[in-house]
Amino acid sequence: MKEITAKELEKKLSKGEQVNIIDVREDEEVATGKIPGAKHIPLGQIPKRLNELNKNEHYYIVCRSGGRSGSACQYLIENGYNVTNMVGGMLDWEGETE
Repeated sequence: MKEITAKELEKKLSKGEQVNIIDVREDEEVATGKIPGAKHIPLGQIPKRLNELNKNEHYYIVCRSGGRSGSACQYLIENGYNVTNMVGGMLDWEGETE
């Protein structure tokens, strides 16, 4: 499974790179702030919301600490998606939030 650190992802955003970020945390966690532009799909909803994701796109998957996003990545990889797990999750995120 491909991995990226919070710092590396923050650098991509600050350079203006077009990135697709999926936040798999629960509603109450996302309410405390998410990476600007991230799409919120709670982990448990991923199987029934696959139609919202494009297999031709690359996605960065984010959660609180990197565990749930790892599970989401595993599931998405098995279903033919190109994904990267943000290790350390939002606990390591020092960039802007919305």
